[in-house]
Parts: sequence; structure tokens; C-alpha cells
Amino acid sequence: MKEKAMDAMQRFSKAMFIPVLILPIAGILIAIGNVFNNAKLLETFPFLDVPILTGFGSILSGSLVSILTNLGLIFCVGITVGLARKEKAIAGFTALLGYLVFVNAMNKFMEITDHLVKADALQGSGQTLVLGVQILDMGVFLGIILGLITAYVHNKFIDTEFNGAFQIYGGSRFVFIVLIPIVVALAVALTYIWPFFQYAINSLGTVINHSGNLGVFLYGMLERLLIPTGLHHLVYTPFLYTSLGGIAEVGGQVFEGARNIYYAEIADPAVTRLSDSVIWDARGISKMYGLLGACLAMYHMAKPENKKKVKAVLIPAAVTSFVAGVTEPIEFSFLFVAPLLFVIHAMLNGLAMVTLNILDVRAIGPNGIIDFLLYNIPLGIEKTSWPMYVLVGIAFFLIYYVVFRFLIGKFNFKTIGREDAGQETKLYSKQEYKESRSKKEESQVNPSEGEPSMAGVIVEALGGAENINTVSNCYTRLRLTVQDSSKVDEETLKNQTGASGVIIKDQNVQVVYGLQVGSVRKAVDKYLGRLEGE
Repeated sequence: MKEKAMDAMQRFSKAMFIPVLILPIAGILIAIGNVFNNAKLLETFPFLDVPILTGFGSILSGSLVSILTNLGLIFCVGITVGLARKEKAIAGFTALLGYLVFVNAMNKFMEITDHLVKADALQGSGQTLVLGVQILDMGVFLGIILGLITAYVHNKFIDTEFNGAFQIYGGSRFVFIVLIPIVVALAVALTYIWPFFQYAINSLGTVINHSGNLGVFLYGMLERLLIPTGLHHLVYTPFLYTSLGGIAEVGGQVFEGARNIYYAEIADPAVTRLSDSVIWDARGISKMYGLLGACLAMYHMAKPENKKKVKAVLIPAAVTSFVAGVTEPIEFSFLFVAPLLFVIHAMLNGLAMVTLNILDVRAIGPNGIIDFLLYNIPLGIEKTSWPMYVLVGIAFFLIYYVVFRFLIGKFNFKTIGREDAGQETKLYSKQEYKESRSKKEESQVNPSEGEPSMAGVIVEALGGAENINTVSNCYTRLRLTVQDSSKVDEETLKNQTGASGVIIKDQNVQVVYGLQVGSVRKAVDKYLGRLEGE
């Protein structure tokens, strides 16, 4: 039972990446649109104050804010596509249809039963407009619920076929036929049930927010501690997109979730300072600064004869963390050889976020320096206090360095460059992986006749094609389910394919490749003769 629950959570976690990873792009574009209407910038550079530029900025930021008011639909389609085992495009289209049916079914039922409030009394009523239709305000949870249900129905009935005259009703059509009564019944049931869930969610959000810095610390710590399981974004996603992360009125509209709120505030020139809920998206403090201090400590504590090699390995990993916020190559370098360091890292991440909260820093810092600059510089110091974020980051760079250096020496942890004779802990940069892969592909032949391709090495290290059930990926990891996890060769994956970490949990295997994981996934799918997503 426990294994099935973990497997289900990991599959759900993977599916969440589809909507979660695309939404920050909208935020960055909103920030860029805001640049063209930034009063201080226009005052400094008057030649930019022309209708074509300011109008473009208004259109860009204003149009993208509409994404924030339709997160339910985005999550519904994204999760369905992520969980569908086959025919993903059809699954996404079915999810869209199901969402439309649900919204209108709930509206009609609420109208018949006299549950609808007057249009001018929506605020604070627990109801809202979704695609112009008045229903209960379920926010992103509506998308999650419908996405899960649609994916389940799709996977169960997509292969159903009929003979004779009924043949036309098989496959995807039958999926929709089954889905319609389920969605309508759900709309009726949630009309009565959801207000209790909403009350519980709002109460939980109140408890978390009233717990102050303790809540921020636990949030920051758990967000890092769950990295090995791949479930860490299940911690931050509710805070970014639901009422757990706060509720605020911006420009006459009510927004829920830290990220939704500050996206709306970026686009509203009347906002003079970002809401304090932005702290839930200050998770990049350890990515940009803390882990760099850890890297420097590991370098200084490496054996003298290994320092040149360690420098070549750690610098690309540190740059990736600082620039893009991808931390796993660094974290996996000490996660298994020194778990205590990983726990300390998680605690320091929480402590850094608490420090930002105490100092009332309102800077946006979810990932790396690119996001940080694009968001905060145009908004200015008054709205964000971004220089204080940098100062706190520098302070935690030093704290990480001192703590990691002390603990590595105190407990003689075998971090990179301190391995015993004959052992090697190795990280791979993206460039190293590409070079290795290109060399392999130059001499690519049938694995039974000679040297296998890089994808061939990966497949064989996973126990062979017959041992692999499913292949997928998230932002940085190749995610697989296998028949027998004991056949997985971790050393080959790490030393010959560029993996910076391998996590095995029952039949679930995660291989960490970093930002190049998409190309790795495609190569493996091609080698196995599968269409992507099968």
C-alpha cells in the first residue's frame, strides 16, 4: 500500500511539472512588459516614452495576467497530459472539453437550486467567474481534481473498441462519453461539498501564516528535504497558486497564491510595494548564494592533488545553480556521501528565508540570477528591497562556507575530491555530456555488433530494454519504472552517462541529468523504438 501511494505521488508530481514550469515564463514576460511602463525608467530615458513602446508593454503584461485567472484550466489540461499513458494530445483535448462541461454544469445546477449570489456581490462570497461563468471559487484545485479524473478515465478506456455500427464510439469518443456523467455528477456534488474543503484550506492557510517565521522555516526546509524524492514542488506549488500562499485584491480583482498575487502587482502600476506573501517564492536564496559557499568549502577541503579536477567539476555546477537555479548536481554530490550536510543545507535554506522575512524583503527570487534581475531591477528598490536580498545572500554564502568546511573536516566526509583511493565522485557539466554523447554517436552501431550509443549505455545500465516499463522526465531528471530495480547499475549511469545522481525506490528510478535531460529522454525513447510519452 505504501509503495503504491509513493508511486502515485511521484507520477502526480511529474505531471504537475507541465503547468508549473510554463507559468514562470508568463511571469517574466509580465515583468518585461512592466519595464516599458516603468515611471522611473521613462523619466531617466525620455526617448522610451512613446505610445508604441508603452502600448506594447501594457498589452504584453495585461494580456498575460489573464493566465492567472484561468489556472484551473491550465492545470486541468497539463495534469491530464502528464498522467496520460498514451494519446496525450487527445487526453489534453478531452480535459478541455471536460472542464467546459463541469463549469457550465455547476453554474446551471447552482442557478436551479438558487445558490448563485448576485453578480455585484461576488467578492468574499466564495464564488467567482470562470471563463465568464459564475461558479464556486475552487481556483487551481478545480484543475487538479478534473485533471486527475480525466487522466484516470482516459487511461482506463482509451483502448476500448466496438464492432459494427458502434465502432465510431470507441477510443477517445468513449472516453468522453464516460467522462460526461462523471463530470456532471461531480459538479453537483462539489456544489455542496467544496465549501467545507474551502473552509479547511483557508483555516490551514491562516494557521501557517499566523505561525510566522516558524512556518517560513519549515516551508524552506521541507522544500529542500524533499529533493531526493522528487516531490519538493508539492510543497511550494500550493503556496504559489492557492489561498495557502495568501489572498489579495489587486486592481479590483482578487488573486490567490503568492505568485499569482505578485504577477498581478507587477502589472499594476498603482502598486507601490509587493505583498509580504512574496516570501513563499524567495526560494532561490540558497540556489544563488548558499550552495556556492558549499562548493567553495568542498573545493578547499579537497585533497591537494585533486583540486584541479574538483575545480573543473564544481565550477560548471555552481554556475548552473547561480544562473538557472538548478541545484541537483551540487546537492547530489554530497547527499549520499554526507546526508548530514544535506539536512544542514535544508535547515539553512529555511533560515535564510526567515531572515528575509524578518527584514521585510519583498524581492522575487524563485530560481537563479536571471529571474532575479528580470523581476526585481525594473520594479525598483522601493517595491522589493532587492539589495537587501543580495546582502542576505552574501551572508549565507559565508555561513554555508564556514559550516560546510567545518563539518567536512570534523566528520571526514568523503565529498568530491576527498574520496579514498580507487573511488571517484564525479559531476558532469552539460558540455561534458554533449562531448561524450557526440563521440559515442560518431561511432554508433548496433549494440550487439560493437560499441553502443550513449542511449544504449543508459538502457543497458537500467537493466536492458526488457526491464524498462515507462520513461518520462521532469525538469532535471529521467524518471522510469522498471521490472527489477536490482538490475540498475548506478556506477555506470554516474561514470559513463553523465548522471549526477541516481535514486531508486522500489520500481521507481530517477536519474539526474540536469537541464539536458530532455535530449537524454528523446535519445532513450528513440533507442527503445518508442514514441515520446509511451
